[in-house]
This record gives sequence, C-alpha cells and structure tokens, in this order.
Amino acid sequence: MTFSLDFRTHSEIGPLRKNNQDSGFASPNMLVVADGMGGAAAGDLASTVAITTIDRIDQRLQGEEMLTVLGDAVIHANDRLADLVAADHSLDGMGTTVTGAMFSGEQLGLVHIGDSRAYLLRNGHLERLTTDHSWVMSLVAEGKISEAEAETHPHRNLLLKVLNGQPTHRPDTLLVDLQEGDRLLFCSDGLCGFANDQQILDHLQGTDLDRAMDGLIQQAYHGGGADNITIILADVLPQSDELDARPAEVIGAAVDTTVPEIDPTSTSAAIVAEEDDEEQTADVVIDPERVESLRYAPTLVKPRRWLGPVLSSILVVVVLAGLGFGGVAYAKSQYYVGSSPEEKVTIYNGIPGQLLGVKFQRVAETSEVTVDDLPTFYQNRVAATIQADDLPAARRTVAELRSLANACRAKRAQRNTPPQEGPSSSPSSGPSSSVSPSSMSPSASTSPEGIPAPESALSQPQTTASSPPGSTPTSAEDC
Repeated sequence: MTFSLDFRTHSEIGPLRKNNQDSGFASPNMLVVADGMGGAAAGDLASTVAITTIDRIDQRLQGEEMLTVLGDAVIHANDRLADLVAADHSLDGMGTTVTGAMFSGEQLGLVHIGDSRAYLLRNGHLERLTTDHSWVMSLVAEGKISEAEAETHPHRNLLLKVLNGQPTHRPDTLLVDLQEGDRLLFCSDGLCGFANDQQILDHLQGTDLDRAMDGLIQQAYHGGGADNITIILADVLPQSDELDARPAEVIGAAVDTTVPEIDPTSTSAAIVAEEDDEEQTADVVIDPERVESLRYAPTLVKPRRWLGPVLSSILVVVVLAGLGFGGVAYAKSQYYVGSSPEEKVTIYNGIPGQLLGVKFQRVAETSEVTVDDLPTFYQNRVAATIQADDLPAARRTVAELRSLANACRAKRAQRNTPPQEGPSSSPSSGPSSSVSPSSMSPSASTSPEGIPAPESALSQPQTTASSPPGSTPTSAEDC
C-alpha cells in the first residue's frame, strides 16, 4: 500500500539566541533538519549548505536507492563545507548536524549525523530512530551512565561526529517500513535537548499536527528555550494526490543565508573528463558552473575508487600553493599543544601534519611534563593536539597539564606504597596523604584552558571529534 505525508514545519531563534543557525526542508518526498554550530564561525552557513545540497535530490525513489542518493548528497555537502573553509579560514570551526529522510510511499530512507533526532510514533509507542553521535550517548551504550544521567551530564554537548568538512565523518543510514497512522518527528536539540522522550510523547499523541506542534514548541520554552528550535512533523496517511503535490518548504537559516561563491582558481576545482572515444584537445576551458554542478549533484553511479585519492592529491597541491601565497602567515599565527618524539608535552607554532617531508610547524617550547604521567584522557587529548589561541594560552594549558601530571604521579605512588604497621601508617603521614581523589579528578570546574570543558571547547565539533568514546575526564582512576 502506498502512503502520503501530511507535514508541518517550524523553525525559530528561540528566546535567548541572537540568530537562527538551524535549517530545515520538507516536501512530499523528504524531511530534513540541520542544526548548525560554530557561533561566529558560521553555523547558519553550515546548515544552509547542508539543506541547499540535499534539497537538490527531492524526488521519489525506492528502497536502498534512497540511502545511496541521500548518503551521497550528505557527502557532497561535506565537500562543500571543506571547500568553503579552504577558501576562507575564518569559517574554520563551522559544522552542522543532519537528520533527514527520503520517503518512497512505503518506507523512509534515513540518514543521520550529529545529535538532531528522528522519532516514530506508532500505536502510542514512541521510538527514537536515531542515536546521538555524542560522548554521553557512547557512555550510555557502554553502560557507564544511564539515559537520565546523560540528560544532565556536564559533557552532554560534546559531539563525536558532525558534518564539518572532515572526510572521516560518515552518516548512519537506515530503512524504516511505515504504516498508516504513523507520526514522524524530526527536530534539532532545541527541542530534544530540553524535553525528554516522555514529554515529547505526551504532546505527539491524541491530537492533530497543529496542536502537537504548538505543544512541542511550548515544551521547548518550558525546558529553558536556550537554543534554536526546529521541528518537522508528518503524519503517514493513505495516498493523496493533493498531499503529493504540496510545494516544498525551506525553513530556518537556509531561507535568508547565501552560500558564498567559490573561485574555482583558488580551490580544488577539478576538470571532469567525459568518458568517451573523442580525443581530448590541448586547450581545456573550465566552466565553473558545470564543474560545481557535477561535483555536487548526487547521482546513481558506480563509485570510481580512484577518483577520491586523485582529487585529494589535487587538493593537497592547491593547499600547498596557498601556503606559499599567504597561508604561511596563517600558519605562523597558530599554536597547539602536542607531544614531542621524546613524549614530552610540547608547544608548537603552526599547524599539525606534513607532506612529502615538509612540516607545517616548529617547536615553540618543550616542557618537562611527560605524556605518560598524565591521566589517560589527557594523554589522548595531547596525542590528538590541543588548539590554543596564542602562545600565552598554550602556556596556561601546559601549566594545567603539569598540575594533572603531578597529581597522577602522587596517586600512583600512593597506590604502589605498601601499608605500614604502627604509627607511620597514619593517614597524616607521607606526602601522598595530601592528595585527595577530588584533587586528581579533572572535573568540569577545573578543566584547563584549551582542554574540552562544558559549554566551551566541548561544543566545538572540530576539537571534540578526536576525543575517544568511553574516555571520561572525571575519573581519578584514569591515572
């Protein structure tokens, strides 16, 4: 049996934010929510890029074909973000979640990355179709904390996967069979971050779409309303030509945000050769509009496995050329804390990485702090590098790491010292007695500057994606 979707959409700034960084798209064939992040680094632009790329595939497809085309569209949106950052470094740090689906008439082809959510209400039971790509949800999956604890965890804003131009961040995909009477909810965390599943269920069931929408918006306000609120609701109804002919709706930041044009001579624009028997001429004219449409129009083609490495190589060459014509100044203004070959905590000036033996950084200062002396969490953070705004900020980060290393050494010494008989075993004796568990637990209030902490670096996807799931900075046993 074939169905149709009756949908409602809503996106707003909310009572506390200064601008709307959420975007959304709804049509008889697609439902998509994108929650941009990055603050001054253009979260509204990131969500707009996602929506304006994905809405190009607004069509009725079937089965696995939906997942292929939709997943390809998300990857192309990620490529566009990477190109924008390469062309304008001030955009570095922007990212967006994407939670959306294509509708075949009988199934949903779902794609998801980040912590926006999709829900299915069926026969009074609310099912979450997506899993948040967040640190706390990885802890829930490992049984280390409960769902209730996750809702108030100080690191709940830490995302492990978002769409931010990084090629390793791939979305989840899922096929969902639908039934008549199902109700669908797609939302940013402006709703699900301030309302639990039971509260959402209470507003979804037993009412029409308009009242359900009003109730969910009020629930988000009641929960604090500290974020943009974007909601798409849809009921699965018997097939209707009228519903299938409804025009598409774009909501949120994507309505007013313009995606900058990228000069193909300054980015990784590539010439796509036609695969035919015609002989190529020596002079090739690049048509920017054609190149753009070919790169970002998702199509059902067999992937060319060689194309990715070739284009990546071209991109690297272009980046190196950019470094030679102005990128050097940018690199010299960057600082980060990492590990030296001798496993010492070290401040570097520049950007991590090298190509063909050419390094893009120099050692600014090397400390006496040994990486192995740090808690496990911060060993991983140093290995992944910790960004700093300038040299003084990097020095403050090293100072905090030094304190953590000292505390860990004392903790290990305390564990390795055998208990003694007599008065010498008094808790007041020995230097280790002055170290309390709380002093060795890098809680949210004592997180060093430049190291992920609640409501600060934790909300930045480009910093937090390297944090290993299951590593918690609040455990003294990390030493």
